[in-house]
Amino acid sequence: MSEIAQKSSLRMPVELVSSPVFLLKRLGGAAKELSGDAYEEGGIRPFHYAILAVLAEGERGTQGEIADALGYDRGQLVGFLDELEKSGLVERRRDPLDRRRHVVQMTAEGQKALTKMRKLAARIDDDFLAPLTHDQREQLQSLLLLLAGDHVPQCSYAAKPQSD
Repeated sequence: MSEIAQKSSLRMPVELVSSPVFLLKRLGGAAKELSGDAYEEGGIRPFHYAILAVLAEGERGTQGEIADALGYDRGQLVGFLDELEKSGLVERRRDPLDRRRHVVQMTAEGQKALTKMRKLAARIDDDFLAPLTHDQREQLQSLLLLLAGDHVPQCSYAAKPQSD
């Protein structure tokens, strides 16, 4: 049982827990807390992991493309990139074809950090989804992708993500 679940012995009304959307919201909050704590312990920010994962795909390299792929505010992304650049995980330079744009590239140190972040993300997934069997996890992933395709198109994908 998660730490959050242990905080209260009171049960929510059946009416609320009968709603899949209500459960998704509550589970999202629990997942965010669990992952936030885990990333913080690892000295990582979830935003950094997401940015490096986008760069690892190699298809989107400008600041604007990264922000759009992740649904981040472009101004907010600049701050995250500043942190990543200061840590030596990414490099930014002007696009030689369009001087108004910045191209972002992951460094070798960024690739090493991404490998660690992927392992941490897998551990978080395993911890959070521990009550589910392998088949149930696959079914949940399929159902979530179906919902995401309709409500959050950036979260859908045609192929399985790469793993390390």
